[in-house]
Amino acid sequence: MACNNNSRPGAFGATVVMAWPKGSHPMKFLRLLLAWLLAAVLAGILGSVVQTQFSLAAIAGLGAPVPLDVRLLTTLRDLAGFAPMLVLLTAGGFLPAFLVAGLLLRWWPRRRTFLYTLAGAAALGVILLLMDATLPVTAIGAARSPLGIGALVLAGAAGGLAFARLAPARRAPGVA
Repeated sequence: MACNNNSRPGAFGATVVMAWPKGSHPMKFLRLLLAWLLAAVLAGILGSVVQTQFSLAAIAGLGAPVPLDVRLLTTLRDLAGFAPMLVLLTAGGFLPAFLVAGLLLRWWPRRRTFLYTLAGAAALGVILLLMDATLPVTAIGAARSPLGIGALVLAGAAGGLAFARLAPARRAPGVA
């Protein structure tokens, strides 16, 4: 049985047609998916480092010594233990934020970098607000101060910026 690029042999010899939206390509979708994942990983790693350093600063503020080797070891442990959870939360928050930014691109196509950076920042802000509203304690230590919240939101902005740089841009209608 011969198959073209859009069909694959299925069970019992039936032909399954791959349903890619008109004008799209599977590799473009994979690049988009990879950009989303890398953006979430970047924001999660940065957010984890921010969270660790703010927590250690609070401990040092109580008078306990926090030498550099303890800071580095604690940061590495948090990257292994806390960052994966933050990456998952961030990835979930980036989905609706990046979809909204993508829709806004229809009206402001020249603001791609700004819109995705803002979307990343907003996603982290909303995640922190939702956690604050639903959890009995502040789960992310850095979110206990305005400066910490700002630093975490900047981690989200960095993820949004990475997405804007890595994700394939849509071509304007009529552009070859």
